[in-house]
Amino acid sequence: MYNHERTVGRVTTDLRAFGLDVVLVDDASDAACAAELDRLRASDDRITVHRHEANRGKGAAVMTGLRAVREAGFTHALLVDADYQHDLSDIPRFLDAARAHPEEMICGRPIFGADIPSVRFFGRYICHAFVWLETLSFDIPDSMCGMRLYPLAPVLSLMQQERLGSRMDFDTEILVKLNWRGVGMQWLPTKVVYPDDGVSHFHYFRDNALLVAMHARLLIGMAVRLPMLVKRNVGRFAKAARATL
Repeated sequence: MYNHERTVGRVTTDLRAFGLDVVLVDDASDAACAAELDRLRASDDRITVHRHEANRGKGAAVMTGLRAVREAGFTHALLVDADYQHDLSDIPRFLDAARAHPEEMICGRPIFGADIPSVRFFGRYICHAFVWLETLSFDIPDSMCGMRLYPLAPVLSLMQQERLGSRMDFDTEILVKLNWRGVGMQWLPTKVVYPDDGVSHFHYFRDNALLVAMHARLLIGMAVRLPMLVKRNVGRFAKAARATL
């Protein structure tokens, strides 16, 4: 996280209310946020804080957190943003889905209200269209929702073998590459809000340039995997068609 001192305490309190250990990753926040994280860590021995000396981006922070959760002995990690955009009352549904499908990703499928900025709404659908092309499927209805539950074994394997985007390009890239590897995904509707006083760390020019470069790489990767993707998806469609006869 980066400079979410006003909301991280509420998020952490809600996570602990569900009995979850909490790993907080400080991506070189300012002094006020760093102090709040220190306060939270001192208040509960099941809250840990990991720090980056310099700001490395959301993706890098997520990867640091995933490795820390694995080192602590866990097999799965629930990811939520620190800005309280996500409806944390949905956490039991995510946990239940992970117990029922322990080898699959459990992904949030966002339900937006009228508060979502129109530029973000339409921007997401441009991203969705690229993802559907890159996977030759509609397996990933939304690749940008930050509330998701990772099975650590396939995710860490991917992180060890391939370079992933370290900033806002991470969320989409990891889902596409897990899809290529055949990792299943469950999708749970969940509300996402955009409060008027919310803090966004999306840098319009830098992060859009990173997203364009990411989709270029993924399209090349799709072309390399084209025979496999066609065979896999045609086989699925044929199987579904037979089941309806």
